[in-house]
Order: sequence, then structure tokens, then C-alpha cells
Amino acid sequence: MIASWLSETPLAVFALLLGVSVLVPPLVRRLHLPDLVGLLMAGVLIGPFGLGWLNQEEPTVKLLSDVGVIYLLFIAGLEIDLAEFARIRLRSFRFGLLTFALPMAGGLLLGLGFGYSLLSAVLIGSILSSHTPLGYPIVRSYGAMREEAVTVAIGGTILTDIAALVVLALCMGLARGDLTAIGVVALLLRVVVYAALVVLVITRVGKTLVQRNVNNDSPLFVAVLLAVFLAALAAELAGVEKIVGAFLAGLAVNAVLPEGRVKEQVIVVGATLFIPVFFIDLGLMLNLPVFARTMAGSLFALLLIAILIGSKGLAAWWAGRLYRYNGAQMLTLWSLSLPQVAATLAATFVGFRGGLLDEQMLNSVLALMVVTASLGPWLTAQAMPRLGAAAAAALTPANDGQLALRRRGLAVLVPIANPEQERRLLELARLLAGIDTAPAGRAPAGRLLPLKVVAPERAAAGRAWLQQAQAQPVGERLLRVDSDGALGIARVALEQDADLVVMGLAAPDHLGRRLLADWLFGDLVDATCRLVSCPVVVARLLQDPCASQRLLVPFKDLGAAALEQFQLAERLATSRSQAGASTAAQARATITVLHLHDPHLPAAERDQLHTRLQRWGEGPVPVEVVLQPSQAIEADLLAASASHDLVILRSQRRVVAGLPIAASDRVGRLLRRLNCSTLVISDPLRS
Repeated sequence: MIASWLSETPLAVFALLLGVSVLVPPLVRRLHLPDLVGLLMAGVLIGPFGLGWLNQEEPTVKLLSDVGVIYLLFIAGLEIDLAEFARIRLRSFRFGLLTFALPMAGGLLLGLGFGYSLLSAVLIGSILSSHTPLGYPIVRSYGAMREEAVTVAIGGTILTDIAALVVLALCMGLARGDLTAIGVVALLLRVVVYAALVVLVITRVGKTLVQRNVNNDSPLFVAVLLAVFLAALAAELAGVEKIVGAFLAGLAVNAVLPEGRVKEQVIVVGATLFIPVFFIDLGLMLNLPVFARTMAGSLFALLLIAILIGSKGLAAWWAGRLYRYNGAQMLTLWSLSLPQVAATLAATFVGFRGGLLDEQMLNSVLALMVVTASLGPWLTAQAMPRLGAAAAAALTPANDGQLALRRRGLAVLVPIANPEQERRLLELARLLAGIDTAPAGRAPAGRLLPLKVVAPERAAAGRAWLQQAQAQPVGERLLRVDSDGALGIARVALEQDADLVVMGLAAPDHLGRRLLADWLFGDLVDATCRLVSCPVVVARLLQDPCASQRLLVPFKDLGAAALEQFQLAERLATSRSQAGASTAAQARATITVLHLHDPHLPAAERDQLHTRLQRWGEGPVPVEVVLQPSQAIEADLLAASASHDLVILRSQRRVVAGLPIAASDRVGRLLRRLNCSTLVISDPLRS
């Protein structure tokens, strides 16, 4: 009854899919399972072989699922660091070649061993050689999109999918007897011309649209969506799988679309709506009884799965050895190249309908998809914490380039919105910039850039503020007339090549209402943090920065973020002392590094952490290292702050629908409760 009603009511189907996308992920997280696996299981439950509410042939399901897989590869291309991708493009090519050739060879031998013709065996090999990086949303939730291993794995996708689908086209043409040598060359040329046209057209048109719609997000948002779907449609017309077109569109859009609201909106739409439906759709096709029989009674299916997992793992290991990657990076390569979904399913159905593949292969591929679509994201979830831990283990002040923050001046932009905060903010920015503190013969001091952004109707007041520079020469005063304050700040930061933006956060009332609204619900500070291309330090200063003698740097996870917090504290303390603090005051200036760790952390690991943190203190400022087991982080941090003048926090990521959001609830609560000055770093400090 429910199934028939749903089949006649597309809106109900959409509501059901949306409800599953919202409700299932929080439940499976309690079981320590990836969101994607939970969505797959939900698809099985409501599918034709479960409750029977939905089936894969529903037009609404098919449409949203197709959009989901397109979005999955589009976002992967959109978030690749193009400079890093250009640097390691040969590594991506080599890894793509390995992860294509090894499964291809294994599938070919397996097909021949089970009596398939040479053409069918080649097709089986090509089916195994492609991959779809289903674990990418998990990578995003850990903020690891720019890790080299991730970029190499995602970059290899374009080679494997194009090569696999070209082999499919060749096999089907040869099977029909209508493919000649000229036809092969024409097919390859069609693919090359298609890829070049997608990148060229989107890049040329995109630059014009961005220039003409800087202050209007709506046309850009619609243009990006149009580019994605036209590229996917053109891919199928060119004989290439649509996901390859989506990936190319992501790379092209990435090259012309600046960071900001449009890119953020595009990602949110895909990650919260379409991509979850794609994983639910995968569950709809799973027939558990048939899957169990295939796994238990089909030697061919078991060998197919084993060869795929083994060959992809071998390719990741081989590439890792070649590039001197650690175990976590190899696991990342393996997990992202393991899932067989979009291109695999498309090639299998084409081969089955064309008579090259039989029902045994079809059922085996469905089992292969279920196993790899579950195993791949699970392995990605295991790899990400290890990737972070490996980076932290190698992170020491002696070998980290970030320590240029100690040695050079910075260009610090200070947007002035509240005159009451101006003096303290400028003093803080002066210390961070290193003005008048660089010893003779060292790198030049930094630049202090006070900025006033005013609406057009307030231009006269802005000019009056600018004229004060003659009487109060503090830094290089700048005036920007812009109806969008955050966008104006972002543009000036880009024009002035700012290293850092320092902004003030008003103190809350006794109920904390002003702070809660300002910090969590998107005022000027929040919008600026999202738009500027450099890091932002948000300051709530209850006293002059030079009066802060006891600095607290608390963190939970040891990594680059923790080192950046420490470097900011060290820079403040060092600049403050060099700027003229008395000898006695300089002796009292100290930094406390507080590591709140798991109470069950082994003693040996705790000792290693303590030794590593002590090396951070080999500088001009006395550093006290405190390792404290904690099950109530906020309470312990508040207790530690009682004996300090300034606390330096970092905006912790929280995952919402697979997306990392900059400001967490914990940071908001701490800001309301801390009784001392506070700095919050919104992004990694870069030298």
C-alpha cells in the first residue's frame, strides 16, 4: 500500500529520501560507522528487497541519484588544490596508471581462466580498473582535501575512468564488428577534444561571469550548476561516462570561481541533498538473499572481489613506495581507489546487454559493488585519523616551515567597526605584525593596515576617519566604500596581500546573548572568516595585549593546528618583550601549553608527547608543558584559564551533513564563559 502510494506521489518519494538523509547519519555515527554505510543500509531497508517502499526504477530516485554521482565527482574536482595538483600531476598519472593496469591484468586472467572469450575477459578487466572515490565526503569532514595522497587518488580517477570507458567502447565496437582502426582513432580524438572543450569553455565564460557578477551570487550559482550538468551531458554524447565530465567541470570551475559564498552554496546543496540519495539508491539495488548466495556459493564472485581488493591495494602500496609515503597515505590511496560504483555499473550493464557478459558476471559485479562501496568509505574513515596522527608525529618546530612566523614581519589587516575596540585591536595587530621589533640585520618588520569599510551613504564619515591619520599616524590607514562589509574586507586583504586579518568580537551581556548571536549566526566576523583568503584572528580583549603576561594554549589533538596556536602565542610574547617591556615583566611572560588528552592514553605515548612538546619551548619565552587527562574538556579548560590573562583557541571543525563548519558550539560556549582575553584562530596560520 505504501509502495503504490509512493509510486504515484513523486513529492512523497522526495520527502522520504530527504528524511532518510537527515535521520540516518546521526544514528549510525553512534555505532562508529561512516554516514555513507548507514545510508547504504537504509536503502536496503526501504528498498524492494526490504520493506518494499521504493525501487530503483522510480523516476524521482533515478534523477536524484544521477545528480548525486555527478555532484560527487564535481565536488572532488572543485576542491582540489590546483597548484598542488599541477605540482604532482605526474604522480596522479602514475598512480592512475598503476591502479588501472593491475586490476585490468587481474580481471583479464580471471576471465580467461573461467572460460570467457578474450574480448569479454578484456572487458572484465576494464570493469575492475575504474573507481569512484566514495570516501571523499569523509575526507572533507576531516578537512584533509589538500593532503597530497588525497589529491593523487582523486586525480587518478580521471585517468582510470576515461581509460576504462574507452576500453568498453572499443570492446563493444569490436563485438558488433563495426569498429575499424579509423574508428578507434576517432573515438580517442573525440575524448581529447571533449575534455579540452569543457575546460576551455568553462574557463573562458567563467572568468567573464565572475567579473560581471562580483556582487551578485545568484547568476554565478546558476551558471555553476548549468556548467556541471551540461558537461555531464556532453560527456555522454562524446562517448565518455558522465562522472568524468563532472570531474572536468569541477576542475575548470575551480580555476575561475573564487572562494566565497557561491562555492560554499554549491557544495552544501550537493553534500546535503543529492550525494546522500545516491548512496540510498545503491542500497535499493541490493538483494540480500541473492547477495548471500553469491558470496557463499560463487567462486568466481569471491575471486573477482579478492582480485579487485588485492590489485588496488598493490597499486596503492607500489605508488606509496615509489613516492615514499607512510602507511596512512598508502591506506588513503587504497581506500579512495577501491569503490566500484558508477563507471563499473555502467560498463557491466552495457556489456551484459551487448552479449559480452553473462548473468554470473552481473550478479558478481553487484556483490563487488556492495562490498567495495562499504569497505572503501570504512577504510577512508580509518585512514583519516592516522593521516593526521602521522602528520603530527612528524611535526616539530625544528622542521616545520610555519616557523617563519617567528622570523618575519606580517602584513596585518585590522577592520575597524567599533571605535571602542580600535586602540586595543591596533596594539594587538602591531605585536603580531612585528612592527619595530625586528632586530638589526634581520627580516624587515611587518605592516599595520587599519581598514574602515563603509556603505556608500557613509562615505563622508569614512573620509573623516581617514583624515585622522594626519593627527594619529597609526599604520597605513585604508578606506573602502562597499555595501557588503565582509566582501570589502576580503577584497582589500587580497589587494594588500595581507598575511592575517585581526577582528574584534564584542563582549557579551550578562546573559551572553549578544555573543551567541554575533558568533554563531553570521555577523560581519563570521562572513569575513568565510570570504577572506588569509587566516583570521578574532579577538575579545578585556585588557591591553601588552599587559597579558600569562598565555594559555589549550588543545586536544596534537597537529599543525596546535603548533599554529603555539606560534601565535610565542609571537605575541616575543614581540611584547622586544617592544619595550621591562626586564622583570619579560621574565614573568610565560606560555602554558595545555594538552587535554584521553584518560586511557598509554603512558609511553604520553611520555613521547611530553618530550615532543618540550622541544616547542626551545625559544626565547619560558614554556610550561601540561599534559592533563580530561573527560570534561570545557570544564578543565575553564579551570586552567582562571590563572591566565589570555587564552588562544582554535575554531574546531564540526561535521554537519558531511561538511566541516568553521565555528563550533564548543567555541561559542567557551567565549561566553571565559573571564579573560581570548583569541580564536579561524584558519591555519601560513608563513
